[in-house]
Amino acid sequence: MPVGLIEANSDYRLQKGDQEWDFDFEKIRKNVKGARPLVFLPICFDRQPLECFPSLRRNLLVSFGFMALLTLAIEALGSDPDGGSNLAEKKHLPSGEGLAARFPIDAGLKSHQDVIFSDDFESRTLAAGWDQTGNKGGNVLQLTSPGNVDTLGKRCLRVEAHLDKDTGGGLTKWFEPADRVFIRFYTRFDPQCDDVHHFVTLRANKGLSGADKWSGFGGAGLKPDGVDRFSTAIEPWGNWGGFPAPGRWNFYSYWHEMEVSKDGKYWGNSYGVPAAPIILKDRWICVEFMLKHNTPGIPDGEQAFWIDGELQGHWRGISWRKHAGLKANALTLESYVTDRWTKNPVNVVSFDNVVIARRYIGPVGRR
Repeated sequence: MPVGLIEANSDYRLQKGDQEWDFDFEKIRKNVKGARPLVFLPICFDRQPLECFPSLRRNLLVSFGFMALLTLAIEALGSDPDGGSNLAEKKHLPSGEGLAARFPIDAGLKSHQDVIFSDDFESRTLAAGWDQTGNKGGNVLQLTSPGNVDTLGKRCLRVEAHLDKDTGGGLTKWFEPADRVFIRFYTRFDPQCDDVHHFVTLRANKGLSGADKWSGFGGAGLKPDGVDRFSTAIEPWGNWGGFPAPGRWNFYSYWHEMEVSKDGKYWGNSYGVPAAPIILKDRWICVEFMLKHNTPGIPDGEQAFWIDGELQGHWRGISWRKHAGLKANALTLESYVTDRWTKNPVNVVSFDNVVIARRYIGPVGRR
C-alpha cells in the first residue's frame, strides 16, 4: 500500500489507505527535546516511499502489511494542562449541529444505527436501562422537572450530594465498544453548587462480564499498565479554588504513559483549556466528548470535547493502550463530592439527554 505525505496549511498528514496521521512539525521542533531535523515529503503514490526517498530510512520507517508502524523523532503526547497541544482551533472535527439535529428533543434518536445507548429520563422508573446505581439511602438520585426548557423533556436526573451523609452518586452503563466513542449529555449546576471532585467518566475494561468488567474501576493514584484499564473524565476543574466554582471544563485522564505527580503517585493527568470561560451555574449546558482508541504500539489515539456544540478541546498523539482487546466500554454519570474540594453541605447537579454514539451527536434538535 503506497503512502503519501501531503501538506495541509502548517500540518503534514501521512496517509495509508483510509488511515491518517497528522503532524505539526513546527510544534514538534519546539516541544520535543533532541528532535532531529525532519524530512518534508512530496506526494508519492505510484511507488513505495522508501523507493522514492532512500534517505528517508534515517527519519521515517514505514512497515506495510496489516498496519503501518510510524517512527519519528517525537514522543507520545503526555498531559496538557496549559492547552499547548490543543488542536481545537484547527477544526479537524465537526461542530454545531450533528446527528441529533434531526431528532427534536432526542425523540427517536435511540433507534439510529450509530447510537449505542441513550436516556432522556422520560421514563417514570429511575435508572431504567442503566446497569449500576449509586444512590445511598435512596436520598441522592431522583427524577424531577428540568424547568421551562424547550429542548428538553419533562424529566431530568437530579443528583443531590450531602457532605455529612454521602459523596453524591450516579449511574453506570456498560456498552459494546467502538473505535470512536462519543458521549453527549446536558447538565446544570445549582446556583449554590460548590466544586465537584469527579464528574462524568469513560472507562476501558478488559471485558463486559465477570471480573473483567471491573478492571477499569478503582486504581486512583496508580499508573495503568496498558492492558488492564484506561479512563478519561470530562470534569469541571476548580484549580484548587483558583477559579469560581464549579470552574472550567477539562479532561482528567489515566493511561499507561501518563506523567507522575509531584508526590510520586499517578493522579489523573489534565488536558485543559485555560482560555475557556468559567462554567455558568443555573443553566443547561450541552457537553459532548469523544475518545478515539489508538492502534497498539502507535500513539494515534485522540480525545476532544464540545460545549454547546463548540469544539473547545482536541488532542491527538495519545497511546491509550498496549492491547487491542482493551476498549472503552463503561460510562459513569455522577456528581462526586468530598470535603477536600466542597464546602457547601448540599450540592445539586442535574443531568439530561445522555447519548453514547459512534459519531458526533451535537446539541438536541429543536421542535
